[in-house]
Amino acid sequence: MDLGYARVSTAKQDLDRQLDALSAAGVPAERVNVDKKSGATTDRPGLRTLLSYARPGDVIVVHTLDRLGRTVRDTLNLIHELTEQGIGLRNLADPIKVDTADPADPMAQLALVLLALFGQMERTYTLERAAHAWAVATAKGRRTGRPSVIDPAKLAYAVHLRQAGHTIAEIVANTGITRTSLYRHLPPRPSEPVTAAGTDGTRDRDPAMRRVTGRRPEPADARAARNYSSAGGCGRPANGSA
Repeated sequence: MDLGYARVSTAKQDLDRQLDALSAAGVPAERVNVDKKSGATTDRPGLRTLLSYARPGDVIVVHTLDRLGRTVRDTLNLIHELTEQGIGLRNLADPIKVDTADPADPMAQLALVLLALFGQMERTYTLERAAHAWAVATAKGRRTGRPSVIDPAKLAYAVHLRQAGHTIAEIVANTGITRTSLYRHLPPRPSEPVTAAGTDGTRDRDPAMRRVTGRRPEPADARAARNYSSAGGCGRPANGSA
């Protein structure tokens, strides 16, 4: 018995094209299960009901192979499970026709693997193009995603408070902006120095000398006082030069 399955990714999309193709293939509407869910999720009630209803000898008919799933592994795992249960699969609109009702047909198995691979490649390229477009827009200073609903005046005040050293909790209390939004919009604080040299510009000015001598470099004022004393207090350097 032929069983149909149709899926779209969002509730705003319609199933008409897939349902018309299944009807033309001889699958009655009462034996067609549908989902309006992304193929990347496993929570698909229509597919779950279909799999629990199918029996050995049945054939699941889909418009295209990517209706079952978006990844090679998930699709092939599902087909493998169906094959072990004696349930076949047939597609209608893919360039390469697949019919696993006969598990002894090697060409059907090869076509199945190729189609699943092509579907995964298309999804990968789509994600890469989206990521590239986002990077280009960000580099040009264009904001991506949903429009910000934060009052620009409040955000400017939050930036001022951050620069003044206030904590995130204090900024939330003063501006009413949520903590998540603040972390997304505020620039990060400058990193704290992790060495003693970074806390004082005159401290450990010559680390190499300290490693050689085992002691800190002598401050300039102490060195001048010692030279003055060794010169007899006459105000000349210890080497006697003018």
